[in-house]
Amino acid sequence: MTRVSVFSSPLLLGFDHMERMIERAAKSGGEGYPPYNIEQTGEDGLRITLAVAGFAMSDLTITLEDNQLVIRGRQADDKDRIYLHRGIAARQFQRAFVLADGIQVTGANLANGLLHIELLRPRPQPQVRQIQINAGDGSDDGQIGVDR
Repeated sequence: MTRVSVFSSPLLLGFDHMERMIERAAKSGGEGYPPYNIEQTGEDGLRITLAVAGFAMSDLTITLEDNQLVIRGRQADDKDRIYLHRGIAARQFQRAFVLADGIQVTGANLANGLLHIELLRPRPQPQVRQIQINAGDGSDDGQIGVDR
């Protein structure tokens, strides 16, 4: 069975990259660890905060891959320790956020078990452009793409 996309409409030309971004977001949305918040920090600022208790800075990596912000965490398992009870799992994670075009990552910091990632969302400037209409040579009746 073939899948029909909303973006296959002839009125939505050039939005295939948007469809890929939505698919990527849907795939990465099912995970629950680590918990996170997204907050607005001013007119143009955003902050993603992840609860990463037990992870050191050296255990975390943040990368930007094709408008996708990817945070990975991996704790080294300490083989020298002998646990009588192990309720805190040393587990790895990967959390991804799809960023809109133009959003910039301005910094990240780790404090008290919380990883804060600062983002800047620039305001879009309205663009109005005049399109020039060229005169035809009279051989075309104005219909484009019609077979005769």
